[in-house]
Amino acid sequence: MSELLPDQTDAGVPEAPPIAHADFSIGDVVRHRMFDFRGVVFDVDPVFNNSDEWYEAIPAAIRPRKDQPFYHLLAENAESSYVAYVSQQNLVPDDSDEPVEHPAIAGMFSEYVDGRYNLRQSYRH
Repeated sequence: MSELLPDQTDAGVPEAPPIAHADFSIGDVVRHRMFDFRGVVFDVDPVFNNSDEWYEAIPAAIRPRKDQPFYHLLAENAESSYVAYVSQQNLVPDDSDEPVEHPAIAGMFSEYVDGRYNLRQSYRH
């Protein structure tokens, strides 16, 4: 009997990876569960897609799983605006109904309606 590779069933067919379901969409306004910042989703990775160095810089006690969606955010806190990369487990919907003040929003999104941003037509594919 031959030895199976880790991603194969006993029929020799590669096993499909689990399907990650994104809870948030592009244009949604979200807040970090533990840290005091919020932002607008502008891209979604179905699973972790950043460097190992970035991942390992997160303290082990709060390091998120890699097998979940990760979101690119136009983020803000009390001091500044920046781009953040955050796991789904660390995000919650932002219910403040306040727009996010980030300089890149106007170029990427057309308007803020009902607590979310509408993506400009030129960014849709």
